[in-house]
Amino acid sequence: MDMPPDLTGMRNEYAAHGLRRADLHPEPLHQFGAWFAAALAADIREVNAMTLATATPDGKPSARIVLLKGFDEHGFAFFTNYDSEKGRELAANPFAALVFYWTQLERQIRITGPVEKTSREDSAAYFHSRPVGSRLGAWASKQSEVIDARQILEARLMEVSERYEGGDVPLPPHWGGYRVKPETFEFWQGRPNRLHDRFRYSRQANGTWLIDRLAP
Repeated sequence: MDMPPDLTGMRNEYAAHGLRRADLHPEPLHQFGAWFAAALAADIREVNAMTLATATPDGKPSARIVLLKGFDEHGFAFFTNYDSEKGRELAANPFAALVFYWTQLERQIRITGPVEKTSREDSAAYFHSRPVGSRLGAWASKQSEVIDARQILEARLMEVSERYEGGDVPLPPHWGGYRVKPETFEFWQGRPNRLHDRFRYSRQANGTWLIDRLAP
């Protein structure tokens, strides 16, 4: 094995923006929307990609990238196989954390909260908006299960393609959406000397949001 590169000197200074309390919208969803719009305008690839962190009941964490497919006052939605590792973990421990990181804007957003499934109607509406190949793939892949070879996936895909050839591909019973219902948001803006700006919104019992500045 070649010697790994020296990572100790790899660093960038952040100086593109600052973030003041006066800049913040009192509602974190509006603040998220403003930053998401800026990320869209910056033409960031996979701007809706987010890290989803889940945990087992005994606290063993796992994380992966998923795609945000909607956000509103009800929460942040994504879709997946309910029988996958993340689906099993959410069934046992229905809380999650999300992280967005947009390098070009030197911005990060963290969101935490409980998770619930979307309605079957919402899941079906999104499922039927997907390309046919993605819909067939949802039937072909038993997500997170051990398989011996890729040929198994390809054989399953051929089988379901023949099964639904010329017809509609229905929503699988094991597939659908989740919605993270935020209890906290944190907006992070990179600053020089690692003295970054961090603001946390915490939902209060009466539904309002407390905003705190955090040390970087």
